[in-house]
Amino acid sequence: MRKDERLTQILQVVADHGDVSIASLVDTLGASPATIRRDLEELAGQHLVLRTRGGARPADVAYELPFKYKTARQADEKQRIAAHAASLVRCGEVVGINGGTTTSLVAEHLSTRDDLQGLPEGERPVVVTNALNIANQLSVRPQVRTVVCGGTARALSYELIGPLAVQTLEQLTLDTAILGANAVHPEYGAMAHHEGEAEISRLMARLARRVIVVADSSKLGRSALARFVDPQDITVLITTSGPGSEAADEYAEAGTEVHRV
Repeated sequence: MRKDERLTQILQVVADHGDVSIASLVDTLGASPATIRRDLEELAGQHLVLRTRGGARPADVAYELPFKYKTARQADEKQRIAAHAASLVRCGEVVGINGGTTTSLVAEHLSTRDDLQGLPEGERPVVVTNALNIANQLSVRPQVRTVVCGGTARALSYELIGPLAVQTLEQLTLDTAILGANAVHPEYGAMAHHEGEAEISRLMARLARRVIVVADSSKLGRSALARFVDPQDITVLITTSGPGSEAADEYAEAGTEVHRV
């Protein structure tokens, strides 16, 4: 197994199980204890895990995985969240969607909805996105009209950011914004790891009449660098049960519509 594959596997195990021991990683990956120790030190040095005595646990603050480390973590949960979010989009709505693994799935589910097939142009949803991969997957789906803002592309996330993206979006009006986040906290709201991406998500939220935040429970109760939606401005939070559910409860108590799927 190559080193990058081994590091990816370690991150997957840590994400799925929380605290893990060197011994359990040795059994799972078939590598030597010395190799696992070196791998954990490297990942800890990048703030991707926290070292513990005899193992590691997930970092407490949300972080951006380098592209080569990205895996389908919480894949089933993300699919359920995405399908539910896509079902909330009404015919003819203008929907802003930012970049991310969950929002990419939202776009996929939306573009394949049976009830959208064959609609006249005025009744088709319009998706406004700053994510190149989402635009690419929707461009072959005539049942959804796709609008892409300009901007500078970030290689790690496929998102367009910067003044050109802002200038394009400021000319538009959104009915709904469906926004993925790196962290969702009851006090700070939805957050992103990169301030440029947060700026675009913040603008989408401001332009929309309804803001839907999609985040699995592993992202709840955490914080990240840049805030883009205050808690009281989140209309709907779509999440899953699991660690972090207390944060969803706080949102529900404050009046946010919380959907657990």
